[in-house]
Amino acid sequence: MPFFDFIDTLPRYASIDRPQANRLNLRRRFIIGPVKPYFKNARVLDLASHDGRWCYAFAAAGAREVVGFEGRQELIDSFPDFPDEELRNKVQLHCTDIFDGLDAAIAEGERFDVVGVLGIYYHIMDHQRLLKQIRAVKPKLVIIDSEFSTRDNPIIQLVQERTDQILNAIPEYEGHEIAVKGVPSFRAMELMADSAGFDLEWNDVSDIPRGRRGGVADYYRKTNMRRATCFLRPKGDT
Repeated sequence: MPFFDFIDTLPRYASIDRPQANRLNLRRRFIIGPVKPYFKNARVLDLASHDGRWCYAFAAAGAREVVGFEGRQELIDSFPDFPDEELRNKVQLHCTDIFDGLDAAIAEGERFDVVGVLGIYYHIMDHQRLLKQIRAVKPKLVIIDSEFSTRDNPIIQLVQERTDQILNAIPEYEGHEIAVKGVPSFRAMELMADSAGFDLEWNDVSDIPRGRRGGVADYYRKTNMRRATCFLRPKGDT
């Protein structure tokens, strides 16, 4: 049975209009499949970990410990609904801003083998700061799954979004209702990774037949933005 098939039976997901299992199963193939060996006995950090679904998947991929930083406590509170207790016990979720959480981890000298940046890189403005912080925890692999502008030049496109939506940026101060986020272009992502000392590899999702792309059409858009996954490794690593 595909890994995330259980997800649509959970209370929080049962209320969502569109089933999520197929999308998450395909995204797991994009995000974890090409780099699964990195998770064997690894210590993993998941930034903006939502309800812990990717922490749970990282644990299933072989991680010995997964730490998640999530800014919304109500999402963390739903994690006990995930079915496998053994996997849940490998996961620690902390309610914190990702930048604050990373600052604290760096101050404590913490190290992580893998860092996941899934669905958050296009909801922030301090992209280069985030990469610098990530580099400081010494990962062997960084996974970024994000929306990217398809413009040819290296740009960051600014977009407004509401902070009361759980898939959007969190409020930065009391009464903060509208946030500004930066959506980088593919070329901008490459330049930022290079500047931060990482080699970048884009994941190729063209092997999924057209008839099996239900739920992940955003990875195949021909318009001004497209979702994609890239893998960053420190320069000089083999």
